[in-house]
Amino acid sequence: MAIHFPALVLNADARPLSYHPLSLWSWQDAVSAVIADRVQVLAHYDEVARSPSFEMHLPSVLMLRQYVDLDRPAAFSRWNISVRDRFECCYCGAKEELTFDHVQPRSRGGPMTAENIVLACSPCNSRKRNRTPEEAGMVLRRKPYAPTVAQIREIGRSYPVPDLHKTWLDWLYWDVPLEA
Repeated sequence: MAIHFPALVLNADARPLSYHPLSLWSWQDAVSAVIADRVQVLAHYDEVARSPSFEMHLPSVLMLRQYVDLDRPAAFSRWNISVRDRFECCYCGAKEELTFDHVQPRSRGGPMTAENIVLACSPCNSRKRNRTPEEAGMVLRRKPYAPTVAQIREIGRSYPVPDLHKTWLDWLYWDVPLEA
């Protein structure tokens, strides 16, 4: 029935929680949030969810009733490191065969933190081996850092969002500066 009816989720300020990946909930999670009164429905699909005692149009755009602070640190995850590093090798800029590299090798006391892990292509990671970039004669294009949720969202805005539903267009990119 309603397998492909995700809902765009906006923060209480009407901006998406994230652009890449786009903040989407399944229709089941969206209906649950509506019933729990955690969100306001801004737009809906023509599709209707029914039970013996209930029916509602499936929400396509939701706005949280409580603001989610985006200045908090982003989760330390492979996805967030990949977005932070813009899906390219931090040594040569390659976009294929990406792996994760510990700038200060773990075997030499390097921590498992966002400040010590970067995306690296397999050739650069192999070339660096168990050395620091300086020892390997390599230069980091960007210094690794622990991003905030807001920084991840801003970087994600630069990537195209596929398969936009027509009801989402009114709510995406409102915070993009207008060109004169």
